[in-house]
Amino acid sequence: MPIIIIDGPASSGKGTVAKKVAEFLGFNYLDSGAIYRALGLMVIRECLQQTDTKNILRLIDRMKLSFQDGKTFLNGQDETDALRSENVSMIASSVGKIAEVRIKLLDFQRSFAKMPGLVTDGRDMGSVVFPEADLKVFLTASAEKRARRRHSQLQKFGDSGTIGAILRDIQARDKQDQERSAAPLVCDSTYKVLDNSDLSVEETVQTVINWYKSHCEPG
Repeated sequence: MPIIIIDGPASSGKGTVAKKVAEFLGFNYLDSGAIYRALGLMVIRECLQQTDTKNILRLIDRMKLSFQDGKTFLNGQDETDALRSENVSMIASSVGKIAEVRIKLLDFQRSFAKMPGLVTDGRDMGSVVFPEADLKVFLTASAEKRARRRHSQLQKFGDSGTIGAILRDIQARDKQDQERSAAPLVCDSTYKVLDNSDLSVEETVQTVINWYKSHCEPG
């Protein structure tokens, strides 16, 4: 079963690109970041401390996640908008640093790998979750470009912030992702690197599809 991984730093556009590639190929899609955001949202709603590892692990056993028609459902409820809030993202980033949480979520993430194929995005999908994936893409862009993208995204939800603050947050997340002891963000020789700072979404998607057809499709 073919698996395509699109890893990369925060706000590199990997989620948008992965969804469009999955749609084009008719593959299943997994937003790995939504898993951590869903857990973060549950932590907030349960009023748990971010350091309460024991009870956070218990939340994973109650978490049911699905993706339908561009929406994300958590335990049967459409939480698409709630999962995109900046507060949830920050809690998700903090919870994601806990080694026990990342380990427990491995089987949860791997359960999405079903025929006819899977396209998934994240920050460690190709290095830890699916290291033998057929195509591993590391999607990146300058921190400034990613900050502008995130600012535009937040404006759609009425939470604009300032580009300067978002840039500082992205730079902090980059550092955190690279330096965390559990599954740090890496890009090794098994990845094809795609800097989309000056590419449109459509151009980025087409590049990934071309790479898949060239290197992975039989014949």
